[in-house]
Parts: sequence; structure tokens; C-alpha cells
Amino acid sequence: MTPSLNAPRWRKSSHSNGTGGECVEVADLDATVGIRDSKWPQGPHITVRPSAWAGFVTGLRQGNRSS
Repeated sequence: MTPSLNAPRWRKSSHSNGTGGECVEVADLDATVGIRDSKWPQGPHITVRPSAWAGFVTGLRQGNRSS
């Protein structure tokens, strides 16, 4: 089966360590960013605006984590 040229390319978090922990994957989906559980790739995903994702990543890099 040939993969679609429009199929999303999911990327695993750079913080994933391969030990079966809690990992997320992200993909650029047209005008949104998709987020899913790497342990359940066939399951549902959520989408957010690119600006929301960028703000989230910036907050993590700056250490602004919510409890």
C-alpha cells in the first residue's frame, strides 16, 4: 500500500526515552497542529492553532509548567 502524499508526518517528542513512558507525537495538519498519544497512534488526536502550540512549547522551554 502506497502512503498518501498528504498523510501527516507525526514526530515523537524529543524528551521520549523509548522505555514505554508517556510520550506525545505532533504533526503539522494543514492549518492546525495535531497532538496524539504515541502509545495509541490509531486513537484520537487533538488539534490546536499553530500559535497556541508555539506558546505552549515556549512556556515549557521557559519552565512555566502548570500543576
